[in-house]
Amino acid sequence: MKVSQAVILAGGESSRFWPLNYRHKSLFKITGKPLIWHAIEGLKKSGINHAVIVQGPKKDIEKELSLCSHKGLKIDYVVQPKPVSTGDALWRARKLIKGPFVMLGAHKADVESYLPALLSKFKGRAVLSGVKTESPWEFGMLKFKGKEAVKIIENPRKGTEPSDIKTSETYIFPKEIFDFYGKDIKKEDSLIDAVNLLIGKDGADLVVLKKSPISLKYPWNVFGAMDVVSDVRKIISPKASIGKNVVIRGRVFIGDNTVIGDNTVISGPCFIGENCKIGANNVMRGPVNLESGVVTGAFFEIKNSIVQEGTHFHSGYVGDSVIGRNCRFGAGFITANRRIDRGNIKSVVKGKKIDTGLNYLGAVIGDNASFGIHSGTMPGVIVGSDSLVGPGTLVFKNIEDNVTFFTEFKGVVKK
Repeated sequence: MKVSQAVILAGGESSRFWPLNYRHKSLFKITGKPLIWHAIEGLKKSGINHAVIVQGPKKDIEKELSLCSHKGLKIDYVVQPKPVSTGDALWRARKLIKGPFVMLGAHKADVESYLPALLSKFKGRAVLSGVKTESPWEFGMLKFKGKEAVKIIENPRKGTEPSDIKTSETYIFPKEIFDFYGKDIKKEDSLIDAVNLLIGKDGADLVVLKKSPISLKYPWNVFGAMDVVSDVRKIISPKASIGKNVVIRGRVFIGDNTVIGDNTVISGPCFIGENCKIGANNVMRGPVNLESGVVTGAFFEIKNSIVQEGTHFHSGYVGDSVIGRNCRFGAGFITANRRIDRGNIKSVVKGKKIDTGLNYLGAVIGDNASFGIHSGTMPGVIVGSDSLVGPGTLVFKNIEDNVTFFTEFKGVVKK
């Protein structure tokens, strides 16, 4: 039985993905395209020819994808007015589903790497994908009877974990999944309840993946998409301008109308989009992703970072950081990206301190943030959108949206 349809879920608010959640997280760009575009391309290459996208009332997914080509795959859109539950989102796509289908999150830019394994496993009953985790209390975990997966348990308490295999948020379902929904479709666990009833009756097949797919629970998880950057081909546009004594090593993409200043060293993998201006004597240590319109001044270094459209830097250092659209950084800006004791870096999300599992992590900075000269951030700091950090200020703790922060004033001032 051939699987030719997919349901792409793109309607949630993703509050833990702050400050990069003012558009849907799947619209975050890598190599010039939103993550959802990469997911669609992966579906096409895996043989899927029809996708139903469940989006929010702003219809920002539909607007963004109208600017991208997706020939070879038909797309229908349905709207989820409020992001009440994943089950509710899937339910809204049911009238367009004709047979078995793939269900995945819109941010799954790497789906091409593992979906063929799920499709080859499909013989009529559900196919689950899983991967090992060391923090099972944060995920939906698989319970086994022998080698058979028999149940998904959401966020088990520490010490009660049924296994070390979490679901990896990509499934193949028969159309009959909708017959197992309960009366309260808007309940948070409505989909998991339906899946458990389905696999309790018919069983399920399982594919355990060697590598965890992209999961954008927290903002630093976008580093998981860096594999997309690593796959870029070495292409230098004939419309780009390359200065004197520029050194380019490895896979480096340079887009149309981009200018690379004299004496700059670029070590791939590195993607530099169109209309960028890279100053003289820069150092770029890949993987690095610079979207269109990024500007850097002289003597600027960037390493293992993702920068969205229109952001400008003067001089300084950015390492292991994620930076939003249209930000401004004065001369001498520095991100600290490692603890002195070399331990894992912790970050605060929704008031809770989270171990990122990373021992290299700079800053996560929202759209339209501005930093004065000689300012900087400590490891794991999150700075909200539309915020202003004054000159000479070192940021030790998160800054909320629309805040002006100056060390001189020993506090914060709401705009």
